[in-house]
Amino acid sequence: MTDKQEAAFIHSYLEGLKPDPVLLVSEWADEHRFLSGKAASEPGPWRTNRTPYLKEIMDCLSASSPVERVIFMKGAQIGGTECGNNWLGYIIHHTPGPTLGVLPTVEMAKRNSKQRLDPLLEESAVLRELVKPARSKDSGNTVLTKEFPGGLLVLTGANSAAGLRSMPVRFLFLDEVDGYPGDVDGEGDPVALAEARARTFARRKIFVCSTPTIKGLSRIEREYEASDMRRFMLPCPLCGAFQWLKFPQLKWPHNQPEKAAYECEHCGELFEEHYKTELLANGYWEPHANGDGRSAGFHISSLYSPLGWRSWSDIARSWLNAQGSDASIKSFKNTDLGETYIESGEAPEWHRLYERREDYRICTVPMGGLFLTAGVDVQKDRLELEIVAWGRDRESWSIDYRVLQGDPAKSEVWQALDEVLAES
Repeated sequence: MTDKQEAAFIHSYLEGLKPDPVLLVSEWADEHRFLSGKAASEPGPWRTNRTPYLKEIMDCLSASSPVERVIFMKGAQIGGTECGNNWLGYIIHHTPGPTLGVLPTVEMAKRNSKQRLDPLLEESAVLRELVKPARSKDSGNTVLTKEFPGGLLVLTGANSAAGLRSMPVRFLFLDEVDGYPGDVDGEGDPVALAEARARTFARRKIFVCSTPTIKGLSRIEREYEASDMRRFMLPCPLCGAFQWLKFPQLKWPHNQPEKAAYECEHCGELFEEHYKTELLANGYWEPHANGDGRSAGFHISSLYSPLGWRSWSDIARSWLNAQGSDASIKSFKNTDLGETYIESGEAPEWHRLYERREDYRICTVPMGGLFLTAGVDVQKDRLELEIVAWGRDRESWSIDYRVLQGDPAKSEVWQALDEVLAES
């Protein structure tokens, strides 16, 4: 071996000992992701600068980030699912490991695999080399399972308990969680079942992404409110003050949504949407809560949608068209604003309820009462008992309410209850 060959060998050997360079998900996407015309409105190489607000979200999913759970509560046409797909590509190529992707139903998982995941694998050269086509013999590649060196990606639906407990996973992608059932096959909450799969991995990553639905029932809102609640701050092009975009600040002349402009909450001036590309490039995420220290939460509405996607005039027009329809307003708040909808019931006014009161003596069954029931609440030092009379059409009267003091672990208080129930 010549001196030159020896030097080259030593150099190559030492280079091989170096750890892999730190690579962020956004950097991986810019270098390797290619959007297919089958699934994207703008096919071609991925450009993070087209949606700058996705950069920090993706980078929190990177192996070098200490964040364990990334929460993304969003409006429509923001790029949330593609953000997750970039992460899946990064996992397959850069940090292989067992991965589970969950959609609301198994059928949706199959559709997502064919329409989004397969184009991701086919159009990105580095992924095409790692995941063999499904038509190849012994490829390990099916609609819901993708094998790759060092790992496995399984897709399933939140309506399948068997799919949710299929295997331990290091990476978990929970997409559109507000569409998940409350209970799956009698085994509990599908999110809890899925997250249990990742408990054994110290360096796990969980991505929870969804458009919200109903206030008080929304999973993604609950997750977001438990996080550090980040908002994407943009500078006013006129005064430079930063703010996050809010729908009430979107203004337009009467019945002219095509002239929608944004009113700065600091200087009060209106600026038009053509500034948006520049504003997005200069924006940053700002936490608005302390959170639990493990979760990074992001919320963004369609007001941030890049030029050429969902415009401010489209949003203003949708709001006008939604008037008079609770269902349309709900859809607008969920998909355009990325906010939950507060359902309003037809509650009776207080005086209408007051007028329905009846005057009857306590411990006396009013006319119309057909039978009695007793409900008992067991506390650590007492029993609380209500006796109710029931009539036709579920009309009811509270007959008596008693508190029986005593330790429920001892017989005395239960004997006292028997005596009350034996009264005529």
